Amino acid sequence: MGLEVSEIRHGPNVTGGNPNGNDGPRHRARLPPTAGHASIVRMDGDLVVSPALVIPLGELEIRATRSAGPGGQHVNTSSTRIEVFWDVAASLVLTDQQRARLLARLATRLDTGGRIRVVAGARRSQLQNREAALERLAELVAAALVVPKRRKPTKPTRASKERRLTAKRQRGARKRDRRHQGEE
Repeated sequence: MGLEVSEIRHGPNVTGGNPNGNDGPRHRARLPPTAGHASIVRMDGDLVVSPALVIPLGELEIRATRSAGPGGQHVNTSSTRIEVFWDVAASLVLTDQQRARLLARLATRLDTGGRIRVVAGARRSQLQNREAALERLAELVAAALVVPKRRKPTKPTRASKERRLTAKRQRGARKRDRRHQGEE
C-alpha cells in the first residue's frame, strides 16, 4: 500500500539548510511529521504499542476513503482519509488476560465483530493520515492495557484522631460561650 511510514523522505530541508547552502533567517527547517516523538511503526510495518506488545501489519486492515476537510480542488477526488481496523477478539499477539482487559475497557469502541476502528483524516496526505491513525490506535491500546494501581486502605493515626477530637471540643466550647446566658 504505497510507502511505508518508515520510508518517508522529506527533502533537503530536514537538516535545516536549503540545497543552495543559503541558510538565511527566512529559511526554516521542515520537520518530519514524527518530529518530537519516536516512530511507532517498525521497518517491517509492525505497530509497536509497548515493548511487550507489537501488532503485526497483517492483523491490521487499513482502508483509504474519501475525506472532507482541507485539500483544495482535489479534496473530493482523492482518498486521503484512513480507517484502521484491528480485530481484538481474533488477535494472535494478545494473551488471554490482555484480550479480556481490552474487550472490557474498549467495549464502547468495538463493533459487533470485536474490531476497533480508528479514523484519521485531518491531513491532506494519505501517508500522514495513516501514521496518525496508527499512532492513535497504539495510544488507545496502550492506555487500555494499563492496570490501575490498587488502593491500599489506610487508617487514621492515633495522633490525628486526638487532634480531630480536641478541635471538635474547642469548637463546641466556643459555640457554648457564644450562647446568650440568662440573667444571673
